[in-house]
Amino acid sequence: MTAEKITVTIPHDLKEKLVNIKAELKTSMSAIYKEALEAYLEKKELEKWEKGALLASADKKYQSLSKELGNAEGKIFEY
Repeated sequence: MTAEKITVTIPHDLKEKLVNIKAELKTSMSAIYKEALEAYLEKKELEKWEKGALLASADKKYQSLSKELGNAEGKIFEY
């Protein structure tokens, strides 16, 4: 994996909290930033899927098709 150096601006009090966590965990600021960004991106991806599921469940055409493709137990047939 290649890495790139970036610059971010954060409030001073947030940086102080990060410095304290860095010391507690005996890790690098880069590792903390990387973990935080990965968690943020995962959260946003999950939010997109949840929004899609909500929209699909409210769509009458989708509900009809789901019933048509489902079996008696309400599960999807496997082909």
